[in-house]
Amino acid sequence: MNIHEYQAKQLLSKFGVRVSPGRLIEEGGNVEDHAENAAKELQREGAGIIVVKAQVHAGGRGKAGGVKVCKDLPAVRAAAKDIMGKTLVTPQTGAQGKVVHKIYLEAGSDIDKEFYLGIVTDRSVDSVVIMASTEGGMEIEEVAHKSPEKIVMVPVDPTTGYQAFHGRKIAKALGLTAEQTKDCVKTVGQLFKAYMDLDCSQLEINPLILKKNGELHVLDAKMNFDDNALYRHPEVVAMRDLLEENPQDVEASKFDLAYIALDGNIGCLVNGAGLAMATMDIIKLNGGSPANFLDVGGGASKEKVTHAFKIILQDPKVKAILVNIFGGIMKCDIIAEGVIAAAKELQLKVPLVVRLEGTNVEKGKEILSKSGLKITPADDLGDAAKKVVAAAKNQ
Repeated sequence: MNIHEYQAKQLLSKFGVRVSPGRLIEEGGNVEDHAENAAKELQREGAGIIVVKAQVHAGGRGKAGGVKVCKDLPAVRAAAKDIMGKTLVTPQTGAQGKVVHKIYLEAGSDIDKEFYLGIVTDRSVDSVVIMASTEGGMEIEEVAHKSPEKIVMVPVDPTTGYQAFHGRKIAKALGLTAEQTKDCVKTVGQLFKAYMDLDCSQLEINPLILKKNGELHVLDAKMNFDDNALYRHPEVVAMRDLLEENPQDVEASKFDLAYIALDGNIGCLVNGAGLAMATMDIIKLNGGSPANFLDVGGGASKEKVTHAFKIILQDPKVKAILVNIFGGIMKCDIIAEGVIAAAKELQLKVPLVVRLEGTNVEKGKEILSKSGLKITPADDLGDAAKKVVAAAKNQ
């Protein structure tokens, strides 16, 4: 699960991390007036320059015109009008971009230097790793590609946790003075505690700035969370913004379906993550392109299968559907009934290829053959892939 920058700063401030004063503006009403009033509030608190930022779940906002530095109130009004409702296209949004529904006004900072700092879990070394670079403000992937020597990685053993020497290593890599090193040890420790306590999967500060007064300060923040641990953090769950998520993803989460939208035109309905991956692979091997990853799980009901079909068909790119079920706990006759119910309810018009194997397979095949629907049976996975790829190409 992802959250917005302003939400990440709200959480980090509770751990003592320094962030700038800011105000959130949501779409609706007179955006320019709301932005001007918010800017006046920030000015009364001591702000000079006001920065207007688009709030979307994507990086690269500045390059896409989603961040504007304003020196006066007319500039704030113009920036708010320009950014709110704008479709930002960045390397992380894809060609379709993301529509801005919220903007964040923040007090400008007196910046001396910009750094990058990130915290992730690295399973290859069984540790949480703190990454830092002097190349703040740049995309870390670009730095890794062009100047990998400028990234320092400090693993933290989860059994002992963060220690002062970890922060000193980071400070040395960033070229900080002795006094600044003390602040670095404290700030990195606060960020690490936030990462661990909130069950994050990623915490990225880009940039982490050094202000002219020598203090480290979070200028931008990105936080992702482990979905499996969200039950422990209702305050984080409450921050979920459904407008930022794929509609199919939102619908799938309501029915406990594992769904990921892809760019192809062949819908996939499979039980089991491994089998779903293999299904996508064999579709590609036969010259096709999967439109999604969708795992209905081991004990799906007829209703769950019907909802899975609905989610697949919400994607206008889908030209054919492949159902690939290996019945264990999941019985093939139940799947067959779900397939038929979905096809009838949705008045299915795209070609449907079904491969069943396992528990009650003969009964399942019999149900499909007697349904009167145009369902193409497949003998095995290879046969199914060839038939669904051919069907998609003929649409």
